[in-house]
Amino acid sequence: MTKTTWRATLTLLLVLSAVLSADAQSLSMDYLRYIEQWSPLAVRHQQQYGIPASITLSQGLLESCAGLSRLATEGNNHFGIKCHKDWTGDGIYADDDEKNECFRKYADASESFEDHARFLKRKRYQPLFQLKETDYAGWAAGLKQCGYATDPSYAAKLVNIIETYELYKYDTGQPVVAQRRELRGDETMEHTIDMAIVNEFKIMHKIRQKWGLYYVTVYPGDTYDSIAEEFGMKKRKLLDFNDLDRNSEMLHSGAMLYLQEKNERMPDGMPEAHKVKRGETASSIARDYGLKLKSLLRINNLRENDTLTVGTYLRLR
Repeated sequence: MTKTTWRATLTLLLVLSAVLSADAQSLSMDYLRYIEQWSPLAVRHQQQYGIPASITLSQGLLESCAGLSRLATEGNNHFGIKCHKDWTGDGIYADDDEKNECFRKYADASESFEDHARFLKRKRYQPLFQLKETDYAGWAAGLKQCGYATDPSYAAKLVNIIETYELYKYDTGQPVVAQRRELRGDETMEHTIDMAIVNEFKIMHKIRQKWGLYYVTVYPGDTYDSIAEEFGMKKRKLLDFNDLDRNSEMLHSGAMLYLQEKNERMPDGMPEAHKVKRGETASSIARDYGLKLKSLLRINNLRENDTLTVGTYLRLR
């Protein structure tokens, strides 16, 4: 390779690197968080209703501004569905095609996803279900043609979101819960994560690691029973790992749920103290740092029901 050719090749690589870097940086963290939170439910609805998960996600992202719009934050409405004559629930009002229009208001966001699926099963949208679930472009165009939105570029916007964030990967029909074989004796995943099992059974929850511990993120509709079953462990063990008991309410969507015993103290090189913020409890702080609750309480001479003072510091080791 001549010097001229080498320099030209290097220049091209640098340009490609800059383009790829710019593309990566252009991805919205709000969009990525939304996708992480709601993709499991979108996949489940594809299996149940036949609506491509990529369409559900792209519509939710576009209509709700990744869950940050007023309709989403105050009314849990992620799809911009208006009240219409047959709606008997609560409403939230906002300007759209006309002033002060009524939009459906839900008790929680998962209800909005469920209503969206039922809404698309109406006669008006039946032509869409003649399309393949992998034909996201056809579905996007069909939604516009069937009158879901008045924006002339609605279909193009959906396709752009789907392709930018590769949402079409969710249209493969991944199982809701791994279809596991019967475990033999004490064969579990309580203390080690066997990635061969994870891959073999296509476990739904993505396994992450923080503070040296394996955990999963709680999704809407999860139960302790379903997660314990998915990872082949006893529910009692899962609860113990997370300082919970059989009467504990399900952690909120987005919370961390540990798959192994938490730490007694923060490992070396990790934070040594935490400044208490409004709304935090010893339990929530212990969960955030992967510490056993009883250990955090002992280190700080606290009792479980003690009220924490905002601005004070708790030792983590």
